[in-house]
Amino acid sequence: MSICYTERLAEANIEASVGSVVDSYDNALALTINGLYKTEVIRHRGLWCNIDDVEFATLEWVDWFNNHRLLEPIGNIPPAEFEMEYYRQLKESADAA
Repeated sequence: MSICYTERLAEANIEASVGSVVDSYDNALALTINGLYKTEVIRHRGLWCNIDDVEFATLEWVDWFNNHRLLEPIGNIPPAEFEMEYYRQLKESADAA
């Protein structure tokens, strides 16, 4: 499907907005995150009274996902903490050079 889609875009002189030719990795990640969000927030918390409730729950989930969730492959620390440490080390390496 992605090959046909890419070919059709090329025929129409249109550039794909994300990813590279025959590369579904970006789409797979988006689908995974959307699936987690729907499972952990939308379906898990039940019926919604209004859009404000959904928006607030979404903000809470995004904050948890980025700043509080412990991620085993990076040492059981939150992604935001790992990122801050990465950039700190990068800066130290640049300062030492």
